[in-house]
Amino acid sequence: MKYSIEGEPLPVVICDLEDGETMITESGAMSWMSPNMKMETSSGGGIGKMIGRAFSGESLFVNHYTPQGGPGQIAFASSFPGSIRAFMVAPGQDIVAQKSAFLASTTGVELSTFFQKRVGSALFGGEGFIMQKLSGNGIVFLEFDGYVKEYELTQGQKMIIDTGYLAAMSSSCSVDIQTVPGVKNMLFGGEGLFNTVITGPGKVYLQSMPVAQLAGAIRPFIPTGK
Repeated sequence: MKYSIEGEPLPVVICDLEDGETMITESGAMSWMSPNMKMETSSGGGIGKMIGRAFSGESLFVNHYTPQGGPGQIAFASSFPGSIRAFMVAPGQDIVAQKSAFLASTTGVELSTFFQKRVGSALFGGEGFIMQKLSGNGIVFLEFDGYVKEYELTQGQKMIIDTGYLAAMSSSCSVDIQTVPGVKNMLFGGEGLFNTVITGPGKVYLQSMPVAQLAGAIRPFIPTGK
C-alpha cells in the first residue's frame, strides 16, 4: 500500500492499494474511491469491540475496503481543519490517541479503549481521558486538530499540558492530572482548575487547536434564536 497526505490544513490521505489489500475505517469516513473498491461492513469483532469503539468516540461499525481485479484507490479526508499523521504500529510500539482520532488503518491494527488508571485522571481529565489505543501490526492514520508539535520525553521527564491539547502519545508514557497551584490562579487565571501531566519515556504529540477550545472561542459570536 502506498499513500500520500495532501492539502493541510484541510488534509486528505489518498491510499493506493494492490489487489487484495484492505483498508479499515469507521463508518462514513470514505471520501472518494475507484469503482473497483468493494466495501464490507462489520461489527469489527463483536459486541465488546463495538462498545469499546463507542466509548472511544468512534462508530459502532467498521468498513473494510478491498480492490477487486486489480489496484484501487481510496481517500479519507479529515473532518476538521488540522493534520493527518501516519503511524507504524507494531508489538511494543502502541499509540494512545484522543477520542475520535482514528481515521483509517491497514488490517492488523486493533483499536481499543484506553482508560486512565488514576482516579483523578478519569474524573477531571475531561473528554481527553477516555482515549483510543492502537495496537497490533500495520499503518494507522490519525487526525488531529490544528498544527501538531512532537516531543520526545526521556525517562521521568515531564510535560504539563492544558487539557485538550494532548493529541497522542506513545503507550510507554503515563498521564496524570494536577490542580493549578494557588486559589487566585485557579479562580482568575483563566486556565481552568486542572492540567495534564505527561511523564516519559516516549513521544508526545500536541495539537494547537482542540475542537472544544475553538467552539468556546466562537460561541459568543453565534446568534441565538428567540
